[in-house]
Amino acid sequence: MRRAKITRQTAETRIEVELNLDGSGVYDNRTGVGFFDHMLDQLSRHSLIDLTLRAEGDLHVDDHHTVEDCGIAIGQALVQALADKKGIRRYGAFHLAMDDALIRAALDLSGRPFLVWNVDFPSPKIGTFDTELVREFFQALTTHGGITLHVDRLHGLNAHHIAEASFKAVARALREAVEPDPRIGDALPSTKGAL
Repeated sequence: MRRAKITRQTAETRIEVELNLDGSGVYDNRTGVGFFDHMLDQLSRHSLIDLTLRAEGDLHVDDHHTVEDCGIAIGQALVQALADKKGIRRYGAFHLAMDDALIRAALDLSGRPFLVWNVDFPSPKIGTFDTELVREFFQALTTHGGITLHVDRLHGLNAHHIAEASFKAVARALREAVEPDPRIGDALPSTKGAL
């Protein structure tokens, strides 16, 4: 059962995450940050990873701690659910078009966290949401999920479309990477013998 349950509590936030890598993209995310909930829903639906997340954060300060700590907790849950990573495809990549936006995402569940983020936004806000928090989420996710992730904006005019296409592209790449590879059985997808 490739499932995980994580609780993360700090002086700034309390996050509870449940995920199922072998789900169908069922989601129920409530962070108190509407646009971010919408993005987490996209991450779940397009990765086919069932995701339930509850967050209570210091939103009277701003959204930063809540968004970042959700990335940390989801990353930790991915590590737990993937366990020894035997039998997975490991790599995933996807080009995603959404209206004016075209995003390329490529990732490796290598255990070596690294983020290359070439995504600029034409405006600093999407409603009340700071666009710089999109990168903060993925930085936290990659660091705590042990993921090498490259995301590039190839085109885009609308900040909402760019952000949403980024979440969807990463979701589709993640879907591919976590899937069992029937050709390798329970072998580890590495010549090193460890990931």
